[in-house]
Amino acid sequence: MRRPHLLLVNLGTPDAPTPESVRRFLDEFLSDPDVIDFPRWFWQPILQGIVLRTRPRKVAVAYESIWTPEGSPLRVGTERIVARLQAAAAGRFTVSAAYRYGEPSIDSEKARLKAMGVERVVVVPLFPQRTSSTTGTAFRRALEAAGRVGIEVPVVARVIPATDPGYIAAMVDRFREAVGDAPPDHVVVSFHGIPSRYDRKERRSYSSDCCHTTTALLNALQWPVARSTLTFQSKFGPEPWLTPATDAVLEALPRRGVRSVAVITPGFVTDGLETIEEIGDRGRESFLHAGGERFVRVNAVEEHPAFVESLARLAVA
Repeated sequence: MRRPHLLLVNLGTPDAPTPESVRRFLDEFLSDPDVIDFPRWFWQPILQGIVLRTRPRKVAVAYESIWTPEGSPLRVGTERIVARLQAAAAGRFTVSAAYRYGEPSIDSEKARLKAMGVERVVVVPLFPQRTSSTTGTAFRRALEAAGRVGIEVPVVARVIPATDPGYIAAMVDRFREAVGDAPPDHVVVSFHGIPSRYDRKERRSYSSDCCHTTTALLNALQWPVARSTLTFQSKFGPEPWLTPATDAVLEALPRRGVRSVAVITPGFVTDGLETIEEIGDRGRESFLHAGGERFVRVNAVEEHPAFVESLARLAVA
């Protein structure tokens, strides 16, 4: 029987918290037609002439605020998952990680796997909710890369189910670790947003997955729905995105008498800019400035044993 190689695919990260590195990262990210689907003749002049002239410096400051001695938190978290999986593999499979944007890229990792002589590749994007700009683009790039480097062994695409029991159990543990003996008044379950038009085009598979994850999580926590809100964050550009927006909800909750809140971000299995800076810094500031008293950000699942075991099962299924 062929021993599979599990290739985890995460979004990616700049190599350094500098405007130059961030510009390269944003150029690759925002040039992906699965992320921005405007015609190239329309979008590229805007991207190159406006966005990449103004945004990298601001984003680099945000990255610098979360950078660790080990490097990018997203990369560190991904490497922790790989290390825990390697320990759990027990000879059943091998494992590595690549990034849709940045290095090591999917292309470079596929070339390395070909040189290693692997017999079967199982590609698992680290995104439990399906949409073209996450799972879709990861699978597309993986298949294209396999063709470019001449991989002739089976390449299998698998997704983390939105209600996977190990994934849900890991989030429950992270929540309890974060809130301790002081349950919050309200729980905000925040997912990365996408344009509403994308969700309609994909028959609402993404928003449905977000709802299913939230329902499973609240049930596992035995948390009342009335004391929770599902939200969407990280809006970019002028067109309408999925609502309600996380930042608007955090500003409004204190006016409803909510004094303490916990924010959990199921769409991000590793912590990064969107969780640490956008939620943990800016979200906290918005909530406290509006009159809130206690803000808790729940860490990502990362190398939690229950989540790692779920990934291991995908490798050998």
